Amino acid sequence: MRDANHYGLAVKQMREFIHEHLQEAITASDIAKAAGYSQYHAARLFKEDTGLSPFEYIRRERLIQSAHALRSGKPKVLDIALDFVFSSHEGFTRAFSNAFGITPKKYASHPTPSDWMILYRYLDRQKLKSEVSDMSQQTAVIFTQIVERPARKLILRRSKQANEYFAYCEEVGCGTPDAPAPWDILCSIKEALYEPVGVWLPENMRPAGTGVYAHGVEVPFDYAGEIPNGFDVIDLEPCKLLVFQGEPYDDEYYQEAVGNCMGRIGNFNPEVYGYQYADGLARVH
Repeated sequence: MRDANHYGLAVKQMREFIHEHLQEAITASDIAKAAGYSQYHAARLFKEDTGLSPFEYIRRERLIQSAHALRSGKPKVLDIALDFVFSSHEGFTRAFSNAFGITPKKYASHPTPSDWMILYRYLDRQKLKSEVSDMSQQTAVIFTQIVERPARKLILRRSKQANEYFAYCEEVGCGTPDAPAPWDILCSIKEALYEPVGVWLPENMRPAGTGVYAHGVEVPFDYAGEIPNGFDVIDLEPCKLLVFQGEPYDDEYYQEAVGNCMGRIGNFNPEVYGYQYADGLARVH
């Protein structure tokens, strides 16, 4: 069952973080850490609550605050642009004009502020959609590689019934300082061979009463360290893996980039390399 209060708190933490750092560079990772979720889940929760992606919201708030700053004395437009993390005078002027229907210079110099109320047109979702690049229409370059892995172990936190990422997050929660989320616990394992991953477990790796989806991290086969409470260990045999890597993207388009990559992975035919998928082995992302 979805914990609306917990998710509401996560969105509140993200918004507070954004406002505290509005004049600094903010990444998707920064926002996710403020919420205690992964980047994808944090962005999804934020958009469900506000109607805007985190970066749409950041852009809106920066423009609104820059409008107030333009009336706070006799600042230069370039100074305001740089203060609110716009890369150039021209870029700031274009964004400000699109949002408010008036250039920053004219807005700052107009003698009667009441005549120029800020009617933020970014709240018009149809207009906003036309201004944001539609990544779904772009050609995505996916780097594909076959790698060999030796015998190793997988430390994982299972779910009870989750079969995908969002169901897993709703089941295990985002954690607290006294009870960290599984992802945070996995990140703390120093002997890990790679970063933590989400895994879809085949039937032969799932005890009765557990779900398909889990979070885990690989460690050396001779790992003898502590296994966190509530976690399991699976021995993994040597194997070949097909690895997909998407092209670089701006944090603003994180959700679209991940969706594009996952969609193309789903349509990929490994027979072009002379292989077939082994349905009895787990998938990770």
